[in-house]
This record gives sequence, C-alpha cells and structure tokens, in this order.
Amino acid sequence: MPILENLLAPHPDVAIVLSTSWVRERSFSFARRCLSPSLKSRVIGATFHQREMRKDEFGLLPRGMQVVEDVARRRPKAWFAIDDDYEGWPAWCRGNLIKTEGNKGLGDPRTQQAVVAMLACL
Repeated sequence: MPILENLLAPHPDVAIVLSTSWVRERSFSFARRCLSPSLKSRVIGATFHQREMRKDEFGLLPRGMQVVEDVARRRPKAWFAIDDDYEGWPAWCRGNLIKTEGNKGLGDPRTQQAVVAMLACL
C-alpha cells in the first residue's frame, strides 16, 4: 500500500475501482476497509456489483473482461489497470494494462516506472 500511495500522491484526482475477488467473496465494504485511509478515500466502486450481476457469471469472466465491462459502464476519460492476471484482456485495451508479476507486484521498480509513466499520460 505505501508504494501505491506514493505513486498516486501527486495525482489527487485519480480514483480507484477495485477489481478483486475479495469484493465478490466477502463484500465491497470488507475490501475497501482493508485499505489505508488515503487509498480508501480514492475508491469509487468495484468491477463487481452484487445488485447488477450474478456472482457465478461474473466469476467466469476473465479479469480483463470484468474490467472492460466496468469501463463501459463508467466511461472514464482515462483509465488503466494494474494486474498480474493477463488472460482475457481484449487487444484494444492491453495498452491500459500494467502487467505485474504475482510475487513482486508494485514492489518491482519496473512496475512502478510503468505506473508513473501511465499517470503522466492521464
């Protein structure tokens, strides 16, 4: 969390949409509560919406399609995703995906550089 907080600090208008199985399996409130106060304040929602989607159908979608469907609903001016799950990302949005290695995540300096570069383009 401290790494993401530092990366986002110069960009106060950047919001976060949670794309995690924690939302589906536990709850949105639970997943949000696990974040630091500064990240929590940026969270505007999640890709899974219990009232709008069936949990089993949503769970069958690759992460990329879950994110794409959320982007289609929210229609943000700009967006990017940070994820170690590369499967199922449509070709048109792979440029919005910062791929991480599951065991390194944001701890990898190359990933941090990619986030800084993406934020500079917003």
